[in-house]
Amino acid sequence: MSTLTVSLAQMNVRKGLPRTNWARMQEFTAHAAQNGAHMVVFPELWDAGSAFEKGREIASNLSGGLFAQVAALARQHNVHIFGSLYEKRGMGIYNTVAVVSPVNGIMGAYRKIHLFRHAGEDKWLVPGEAPLALDLPWGRTGFAICYDLRFPELFRRYADDGADVVIIPSAWPNPRLDHYRTLLRARAIENQCYMIAVNRTGEDEDDGTHYFGHSMVVDPWGEIVLEVGEPEGVYTVALELERVKEVRRVFPVLGDRKL
Repeated sequence: MSTLTVSLAQMNVRKGLPRTNWARMQEFTAHAAQNGAHMVVFPELWDAGSAFEKGREIASNLSGGLFAQVAALARQHNVHIFGSLYEKRGMGIYNTVAVVSPVNGIMGAYRKIHLFRHAGEDKWLVPGEAPLALDLPWGRTGFAICYDLRFPELFRRYADDGADVVIIPSAWPNPRLDHYRTLLRARAIENQCYMIAVNRTGEDEDDGTHYFGHSMVVDPWGEIVLEVGEPEGVYTVALELERVKEVRRVFPVLGDRKL
């Protein structure tokens, strides 16, 4: 595959309302498939947002519940689907991206390593323990979630593992838009890979937190390929995968690393 068509599904996630969000998610997936997308990416915890106190009742096992429904939806529309959900695993609840293939079903899971203490996420969720990079039809792909973006070591691990693309479902609120944009470009430049970030939009009904959207794709040179505003919607873009090899060949900075 030389060209990867990506749909960014920017949602106004309704807090604590998984049925409402699931209905919207299905609409957006159908739209992405109509646009010819190979993958559609949703925000962090698109099932219920920051309803951490309800996480245990909302969460499902990786092989069942909403995860199974998403896998069936991927098969139906012949598209890969990424976005994080509440996952029940053992005694713990995790913030998890399932790697959902239309052919192979759930191929793996990335569980958010860096929990956002500032919002109390660590009081309700269990942190993940390992990075995840997989070979997908378009190339080696790594996964991260929202606050992980502030920790460059994770993304260097992915570069060392040969990742061409890193996917980041997010829920970044105001006033940190400049941080989000700067960090996405920095990670792309540092690791010479595509960064695909889908951020939620809208307001938290309880505390009024405003999420700014601005889902975006950054190329391996740090150029912004696509950046959207705040409205909900499905935004589709085609990425030239040879761009990764080209940038790494012309400017082989990773080969000069000493530490």
